[in-house]
Amino acid sequence: MVAVEWFFDVISPFAYIQQEEFHLLPKDVEVLPRPIVLGAILDHWKTKGPAEIPTKRTFIYRIAQQRAIERNVPYKTPPAHPFNPIRTLRLAIAMGQTVEATRTIMRFIWRDGGDVNTPDGWADLCSRLGVAGDDAMIGTDAVKAGLRANTDRAVELGVFGVPTFHLDGELFWGEDATGLFISYLKNPSLFKEGEWARISDLPVGIQRKSA
Repeated sequence: MVAVEWFFDVISPFAYIQQEEFHLLPKDVEVLPRPIVLGAILDHWKTKGPAEIPTKRTFIYRIAQQRAIERNVPYKTPPAHPFNPIRTLRLAIAMGQTVEATRTIMRFIWRDGGDVNTPDGWADLCSRLGVAGDDAMIGTDAVKAGLRANTDRAVELGVFGVPTFHLDGELFWGEDATGLFISYLKNPSLFKEGEWARISDLPVGIQRKSA
């Protein structure tokens, strides 16, 4: 088996869409979900999130809707976005960071349009997972440390967005990178060949100066 880390935040519709296509990966690939805090990644790189730019925010919702249609993935945007993902990310940690638990969580938010930040929505999600989901479960030091550790690891690897596959030091960002990742799985020497090698070490022509 090939163990592959998959960094995600429940706030990302593209993470949900990509997760629904895990079946396209080779059978010998084991996906290891790694819940992380996207906001911390954006802070590290000093960048804005897609939903923090008004016109980009609208576009992101539209392109996510279109990608779901193209990929034949059931899809419904939750009532408000962006939303606070922290409790839900901790829940994913407390559930063991499994593909099954992650799928249940992401489908609740992005397939069924559930609201994890209302008491009824939270109770519904936890019921689907078969857990209480109270502070005794998601508020432990171990759970909080697990989320921090995942996020710190993502920063160390150079992760700059979600969802991101990581294998052999290579990062594959975005739902639309699934095909590239599969190509790499089939040929781990891919980026050392021909034009792939050239663009992997392309010199910088100009850098934008800070104001």
